[in-house]
Amino acid sequence: MNSSLNASKIIIDEDVKSEISEDEAEKAVKILIEYIGEDPNREGLLETPKRVIKSFKEFYAGYDQNPQELLSKTFEDIEGYNDIVLLKNINFESHCEHHMVPIIGSASIGYYPDKRVVGISKLARVLDAFAKRLQTQETMTAQIVDCIDKALKPKGTAIFIDAEHHCMSTRGVSKNDVTMTTNQFSGCFLENVNLQDRFLNMIK
Repeated sequence: MNSSLNASKIIIDEDVKSEISEDEAEKAVKILIEYIGEDPNREGLLETPKRVIKSFKEFYAGYDQNPQELLSKTFEDIEGYNDIVLLKNINFESHCEHHMVPIIGSASIGYYPDKRVVGISKLARVLDAFAKRLQTQETMTAQIVDCIDKALKPKGTAIFIDAEHHCMSTRGVSKNDVTMTTNQFSGCFLENVNLQDRFLNMIK
């Protein structure tokens, strides 16, 4: 799927609010508890549907955020700075869209500014805004680059993500200690292999 189209679609979809009530969602969790063979009326499980829905609000908080708006406040007084801006090893937790199990890893995000920069915490917030959704790592990688390019209009953007997928480690092939890496470049990073190498060396 075209990453820019996918990123744009997700931002538009943020305006669409679910019509499902918390009570209906809790009933759905109760059904799933029964489906696995448990008794949802057992003392230890009575409050579980409510707790699950509360946790979902944290796990999927990204659907209530517009990542480009997080980058709307920029600073142009950079005294002629002309090099890579890099935020390394940003931890994140996401959930696989195929099995709804955790993806846990870290990302390094860099961009080559063109007259303006953004507060570094905003890059971490953009990562979380996309991570706190049902995701694939490949899609999230492309979405973050696309978002930064559109909002900051830098000379180029680079990202490297390394993550463990619990859909592989806790089910299926059950292979532990395996991580997946993705990276994507745009602008000057895409055009200049030396810049790519610099970025990758900087994050080591």
